[in-house]
Amino acid sequence: MKALRLLLASLFGTAPIHATSIIYEGGPGPGQGKHIVFLASDHEYRAEESCPALARILAKHLGFTCTVVFGVDADGFIEAGSSRVSGLEALEKADLFVISARFLNLPDEQMAHIVSYLDRGGPVVGMRTSSHAFKIPGNSKYAKYDFKSKAADYENGFGHQILGNTWVGHYGENHKQGTRITTVPEQRGNVILAGVGETAFCHAGAYVGKAAPDFTVLTTSQPLVSMEPNAEPDTKKPPMPSTWTRHYAAKDGSKHRVFHTTQGASQDILDDNYRRLIINGILWALGMEKEIKPDLNIAFVGPYKPGAFSFGGYARNVKPSDLAGFDSPIMPDRPREAKK
Repeated sequence: MKALRLLLASLFGTAPIHATSIIYEGGPGPGQGKHIVFLASDHEYRAEESCPALARILAKHLGFTCTVVFGVDADGFIEAGSSRVSGLEALEKADLFVISARFLNLPDEQMAHIVSYLDRGGPVVGMRTSSHAFKIPGNSKYAKYDFKSKAADYENGFGHQILGNTWVGHYGENHKQGTRITTVPEQRGNVILAGVGETAFCHAGAYVGKAAPDFTVLTTSQPLVSMEPNAEPDTKKPPMPSTWTRHYAAKDGSKHRVFHTTQGASQDILDDNYRRLIINGILWALGMEKEIKPDLNIAFVGPYKPGAFSFGGYARNVKPSDLAGFDSPIMPDRPREAKK
């Protein structure tokens, strides 16, 4: 089976492993021999588009092997926000976990792989709604990871304990106000900001970001008066923390790296500066800051034409295998049916 997977990878650049996941095989590069696992299932911001796009960049340009796990429906088609996933056993030997998810209640056997990864202190990169990645019933063995957790040893769940913030709220009107991301002047010498311009434009509206004393805040978000990149700032809403690093405690109490961004819609990564920020953050989380270069290749691999983010607006009738290889479009031309 392994020989077959490697043969397919050499022919096509990737090979499916489970109905809900695909692998982009790495080649020569600083990431060769390292494995990154993405969990891509949110309802609105098109994680099923942004995550494979980032995974391809990391695999093709930097050599990482990247597994992308999607939420699917009963027929195996990608369903935004679905908790029907398989393949997270890839976390057992992963070097990094990248999560872009919302309100998931995963099967116990899949959640167990995430918990095991966190217990051993694997680094984490969180995007957008991952602050409220899990919505888990109180009678579940994994209830403490819920975004509203009241557990004495795990208040506010995964988002607060790992990424630093649980869901707090929107900052400005989402879908009506775009966001200008600005690097913090005092942090412009930070290696994560190498090659990142002073500003970036994100389509996704701002979130409330509450910086704790242990955060290193790298960027702030400024709501704009419209969705235009050059729109004026909303003067009623001063900048808010939007990207930071921190460390979380593993089961043995040791501290491990986290990079979190409150933005991350599939349209957001069209901005070169914002996309570079995420790629640099991934390298930092892996402890590979020496590989961060201002001119690092962050070009998209294959056609990338993300849909407008919205609830229900994901491309229908797309299977993870349709995104295999480095040349398949993200996404294929399929109907998109947004909720009224």
